[in-house]
Amino acid sequence: MSKSILSPSVTNVESLGDDSAVITIEPLANGYGQTLGNSLRRVLLSSINGSAITAFKINGVSHEFTTIPGVKEDVVEIMMNLKEVTFKSHSEEPVEITVTKKGDLLTAGDFNTNSEVEVVKPDQLIATIDDPSAEVTITIVVETGHGYQTIEKSSANRLHSDYIALDAVFSPVTRVRYSVGDARVGDSVDLDKLTLTIDTDGSITPVDAFEEAAAILVDQYRVLAGKAYKMVGNDSAATPAPSAASLLDMPIEELGLSARTSNALISNDICTVNDLVSLSDEEMNDLKGFGNKAKEEVKARVAELEF
Repeated sequence: MSKSILSPSVTNVESLGDDSAVITIEPLANGYGQTLGNSLRRVLLSSINGSAITAFKINGVSHEFTTIPGVKEDVVEIMMNLKEVTFKSHSEEPVEITVTKKGDLLTAGDFNTNSEVEVVKPDQLIATIDDPSAEVTITIVVETGHGYQTIEKSSANRLHSDYIALDAVFSPVTRVRYSVGDARVGDSVDLDKLTLTIDTDGSITPVDAFEEAAAILVDQYRVLAGKAYKMVGNDSAATPAPSAASLLDMPIEELGLSARTSNALISNDICTVNDLVSLSDEEMNDLKGFGNKAKEEVKARVAELEF
């Protein structure tokens, strides 16, 4: 198998703030800058998991085409403001949270969040209660997903029929730009340098989003590569099976789990296979942001390793 294709690396990460960064990747074989740049951009914008409000209820309001006594904004304006709220959910299941406010500005930070949901930008305005005696109670449903969810799908999946459904943009990546320049290694001057500028909504860092996008692409291509995946860099035979000891020391990232499951484990300080197999069922259930689907995926993968 040819070894002529260069393996790139991240050579620089320049932070442009909490929600934006420039990532430089080099050296790349000629033409691979466009190939990787386009594929990473598409995955970053479409396939990174995020959280959004999919339905809401305001006490005393039966539909969105109305007003609320003592509130400056009508329900349609409140609905648009709710769509701008940024959450970070650690649950795979829909989470309901409520806020009650009287005679004041109602912002995202007023929601009674729990260990499963965080408000990323608490200053986001939701409603202006300009009557000191007026009280507003809003309950919202926060879900995780990727891409865009139509209002029809949100309506079909509503937990309660009296909730007003919202279309939802789950993607935490708001903008991705890339450019391809020249790179040089020794006498080779016809190489590419890829520069990615990634902006997010604050619920995920640009670097974490980049790594998750790369992991998603690896998962997709690994399935298509089949046994050839194990033979890259070895012209004669497949890589020998690792020993049990080396498997236990293997980083979680190399276990072949989905990007979401791997990230959830790492965020809980489960960094190696040994850390993972040492967990009891109760301990696994207590992991933050680790649902039943992730648990089933992990158990199936550990069973394949035959510990």
